[in-house]
Amino acid sequence: MDYKNENQRNDWDGYPNENNSFEDERPLSDTYQDHQTQRESYNQTDTGTSDNHRDSKGNKKPPKNKSMLHFFLGGLSGGIVSVALIVALVLTNIIPINQQSGNNNNATDNSNNEAAEVVKTLASDDADVATNIEETSKAVVGVLNMQQQSVWTESEEAGTGSGIIYKKENGKAYVITNQHVVEGAKEVEIVLNYQEERLNAKVLGTDELTDLAVLEVDGENITTVANMGTSKDLKVGETAMAIGNPLGMQFANTVTKGVVSGLNRSIEIDTNGDQQADWVTEVIQTDAAINPGNSGGALVNENGAVVGINSMKIARSEVEGIGFAIPVDSALPIIEQLEKEGEIERPLIGISTAAINQVPQQYRNEIALPDDVKGGMVIAEVQNGSAASEAGLEQFDVITKINGNEITSILELRQFLYSDASVGETVEIEYYRDGEKQTTELTLQAQEDNETNQSNE
Repeated sequence: MDYKNENQRNDWDGYPNENNSFEDERPLSDTYQDHQTQRESYNQTDTGTSDNHRDSKGNKKPPKNKSMLHFFLGGLSGGIVSVALIVALVLTNIIPINQQSGNNNNATDNSNNEAAEVVKTLASDDADVATNIEETSKAVVGVLNMQQQSVWTESEEAGTGSGIIYKKENGKAYVITNQHVVEGAKEVEIVLNYQEERLNAKVLGTDELTDLAVLEVDGENITTVANMGTSKDLKVGETAMAIGNPLGMQFANTVTKGVVSGLNRSIEIDTNGDQQADWVTEVIQTDAAINPGNSGGALVNENGAVVGINSMKIARSEVEGIGFAIPVDSALPIIEQLEKEGEIERPLIGISTAAINQVPQQYRNEIALPDDVKGGMVIAEVQNGSAASEAGLEQFDVITKINGNEITSILELRQFLYSDASVGETVEIEYYRDGEKQTTELTLQAQEDNETNQSNE
């Protein structure tokens, strides 16, 4: 085959030989003709025409010495090729030069072991995840919120969420879930994914701000406890899976897969239903599908360790795949305190407050502020015997600063009290009364119960 240039030759779709040149590129018919010519040449080779050189049919026979010579030369050339091939294999390290025949069995075993390890490694990622996820799934339960419609009827299922069995101790098992999953429940039941029977659960404690609750159940039939991991080492982009019961127990223990989409997301939430943000929660963002019923379920890493408690999602028609989970490192201290104390101890001033723009119009004339003061928290009520009462604060006083920190909303007030202050700490309050700026000091008290936490600061 003729080539116009070297590049055309390099474009030939074939395999190069050991000299980096290509095998015979002539047409098959040409090669066949060469063999025919060689055969005819061989048949014409003869040293005489006597009968001794002919067979019984009169055909000429090749002389014995010539046949032996061809046989010898053929064997010699085959041997040379074999030796050359072995040398080439040794030089290219395909056959290790230091491999002894006595180790042939070991070499075979090692080769098999290497192949097995490669397959195992490729399969172990999925297998380990599947095994761990399967085990973690057994520790994720359904949480049924049972409410009584009237005193004449029995409790009925009002909502379904998820929960995580995180501990089994002294015959009892303990379940984490969201506060909003058990809110308003007359009774709470949990459902194991490997047992049809429902177990009655006792609510040990709830916390509205962190949206966490702890349940206690009989541990006799509990076979699996979740592996509680850590959220501090999470990285954006790593695998995350949500386990829970979307849309109720019909799809119990559904696993959805995604990634960690963001860390340390600050989400403003409304805990009292007044359409005003009154708390900021730090959460993990994920695109693993989180649907109604997933609340309280587990967000796990690829090893099956729990790294978060699924809590909420952005549910708008134009939004896809933005769900949030409470970091497990933030949740565990809350869970421990709820389990032991039933509530979270936070510092309180002992007041009910509202932003200036939320004060009813008929009371606005009670509030007097200088023109340069743009915001603050108006005291609606002072609790008897509280730190605020002892410090002399009164209704319609407007708090503007605590320890020099500006307070213009319930969000800023709670952020200071619950993040920067502690029970027993003495703080300085700056406030306005009848248009005059005043200051006072008070010692922060602990809340008495969850009801106080919901209505007072």
